[in-house]
Amino acid sequence: MDTIASFFSFITTPVSWVIVQFHTVYGAIFGPDTGWAWGLSIVSLVVLIRICLIPLFVKQIKSTRNMQVLQPKMKAIQERYKNDKQRQSEEMMKLYKETGTNPLSSCLPILAQSPFFFALYHVLSSIASGKTIGVINQSLLDSARQAHIFGAPLAAKFTDSADKVASLDATQISVRVVTAIMIVLMSASQFYTQRQLMTKNVDLTVKTPYMQQQKMLMYIFPLIFMVMGINFPVGVLVYWLTTNVWTMGQQMYVINQNPTPGSKAQDQYLQRLLKGITTHNEVRSKRRRNIVSAIVAKGPDRNDNERKFINSLSKSGLVAQADGTVIKGEALPEGESHATKRQQPKRQPKSKRHTGGGQQPASKTSGTKPSTDADDAADAADAAPKTSLQKNDEPKDSQPKQPPRKNGSGGARAKAGARKGQQRPKHPTKK
Repeated sequence: MDTIASFFSFITTPVSWVIVQFHTVYGAIFGPDTGWAWGLSIVSLVVLIRICLIPLFVKQIKSTRNMQVLQPKMKAIQERYKNDKQRQSEEMMKLYKETGTNPLSSCLPILAQSPFFFALYHVLSSIASGKTIGVINQSLLDSARQAHIFGAPLAAKFTDSADKVASLDATQISVRVVTAIMIVLMSASQFYTQRQLMTKNVDLTVKTPYMQQQKMLMYIFPLIFMVMGINFPVGVLVYWLTTNVWTMGQQMYVINQNPTPGSKAQDQYLQRLLKGITTHNEVRSKRRRNIVSAIVAKGPDRNDNERKFINSLSKSGLVAQADGTVIKGEALPEGESHATKRQQPKRQPKSKRHTGGGQQPASKTSGTKPSTDADDAADAADAAPKTSLQKNDEPKDSQPKQPPRKNGSGGARAKAGARKGQQRPKHPTKK
């Protein structure tokens, strides 16, 4: 860890300068040698860095969503070119270029703040060793070594020996209790942040290997930080815990205000939006009008949450427009929507149209279409008498079908021209 921290030593001077500036402000309030002054200086450093990283965080969210949408297409490419790795890579890069997706964008915030993390670790290690670093001179070094956070020195570690902790005017038990609590909080916040992303802001209707990978990371990352945390100074634990809490709050805001389509968070957001629209009978902000307009523009491509939202508006007597506004319309009963297709009347068979109940007058005043010569020919063919010994007064469709009879030769169908019904007995003189 010390080797990695020394690699980022070029940024230790800016980091130490920012800490000293915040320490000057908080030292005037709480005292220059208190843990509050130095601890809040580290917290303020985290807040400043995360504010600067907000554009990267927004880009990370967009990249993560694009990756979720592209997972089915990526899987199809992998299956199609599973025996040609080079062609598979080319098709993947082509897909990324067409959709404007960068797979590394999801790691940008972590990569961007890693130099600051290791630079702070290098600064605190120098304070624990009693060495000046950056803009921290001897007087500031003595003040930082006297600072304690809940009884633990700022530069102490969980693995420090009792003699080293005693040199910082503390006990080993207090250091280990404080660091253990901070490590648990750090791991728990990391787990909750990842779990919130997986359970609320993911489209569960699409099952992809990407989701399984994220679920594994949800359990692996907290364990990694828990193992590594015992080697972090108290000041670094303050930095990392503040970072996790900031990420958790920032993600909660994004999930509530801009959820992933098809996710549980989108359903909850649309329910809140529906409640506000039905209460005021209008969409009251431009941002919400843009959301309603995007849902209307999707048409039949809406997901279940969006269809539910449109149907709920219809049941309330409101109709969403293309510009995102709503107008009053006819309230639909339960189970119906404006998207229901009109049922076409069923065409009657020709045999029923020739019965008494199916006949209609052919006058022009009745509004019916005059029959053509082809229809008259078809009707005449249907009205022709059938070759049978029994009178057929019922329509053809209402008569039960007779099973086929076998003739003398064993065929399943009677010969052409044979009489239907009961056969007459042959004359006794004819054999």
